Amino acid sequence: MPTAGGYAIAAEFKSEQLNLSLLNKQGAMPTTVTNDLKHEIWQLLREYQQSPSETVRNQLVELNFGLLRKEAHYWTNQCHETYDDLLQVGCLGLIRAIEKFELSKGHAFSSYALPYIRGEIQHYLRDKGVTVRIPRKWLALQQQAIGVSRTWREKHHRQPNDSELAAALEISLNEWQEIKLAWINRAPLSLDVPIQDGEEGSTCLGEMVPDPHYRSFQLAQEDQLRLQQALLQLEKRTRDVLECVFLQDLTQKQVAAHLGISVVTVSRRVKKGLDSMKELMGVAED
Repeated sequence: MPTAGGYAIAAEFKSEQLNLSLLNKQGAMPTTVTNDLKHEIWQLLREYQQSPSETVRNQLVELNFGLLRKEAHYWTNQCHETYDDLLQVGCLGLIRAIEKFELSKGHAFSSYALPYIRGEIQHYLRDKGVTVRIPRKWLALQQQAIGVSRTWREKHHRQPNDSELAAALEISLNEWQEIKLAWINRAPLSLDVPIQDGEEGSTCLGEMVPDPHYRSFQLAQEDQLRLQQALLQLEKRTRDVLECVFLQDLTQKQVAAHLGISVVTVSRRVKKGLDSMKELMGVAED
């Protein structure tokens, strides 16, 4: 997305260097550049490559302004942004093309610059566009509905209801309600949005949204606490056996050697301990 500094450069350039009244003294600049104009652009590009200067750059932008205007006009019909805003954004792309152009590669400058201009405008529109993509047909119907509502208010002195709008648009009521819902939810809502919470003052939306992962974590913490409490209620020898088997991951033979008891005793202590743990923790038998 163009930076604030970039917009300032474009705005200053537009106001001071690209005086539209001068450009339009003899009519709009033709989109098809003449051979003489191509030669002049080529000479200025050579001069700018040898010694970059703001004056030469501004001359190049002025000479290629017809290309910029054509692209901005095209995108004006594709979005809701103003023509002047698109000109400023496209101007940034044109300046970038001037700075990156290399004469040695033999490209025509207009063909080289157009992707920069178009790309800058597309990036701008993408960054300003809605996060949730709405089908083009629905966008068209939404715009059509605005006109229908205006006409309806003038004729009936009230807003049309959903059924009347759907009938006027020649679509089903269900489809119109889906279009409305998509339009309302076209952009995400920040979790930092303040929510009034009665006498408690305000809180943010994020604090009101349940988090299943956090809930699972809470349950795991509660289970661990219950497990520890149940272990503490076992007799010491049984607790030692269970900790060796399940917490230290020792085999029953290793536990027997470690505690100085038989393997059979370890097995019995494990069974007895698990039964006691189930009872203490209220776990139902299968």
